[in-house]
Amino acid sequence: MQQGIHPDYKQTTITCACGNVIATGSTLENITVEICSACHPFFTGKQKLVDTGGRVEKFNRRFNRTKKN
Repeated sequence: MQQGIHPDYKQTTITCACGNVIATGSTLENITVEICSACHPFFTGKQKLVDTGGRVEKFNRRFNRTKKN
């Protein structure tokens, strides 16, 4: 490897919005993420609908859909 062209690799922590903290190595320091393996629906088996800005309601109004119960 050539000297002086590679970034510094250091220990860092990844903090999720759910409060989960993961210690790992990276070239970045103190990374924050919105979703991790502890709260992601694929890994937990629980479906969680994340509605940003009322997109679901907007879609339902646009295509005239109603809830079926």
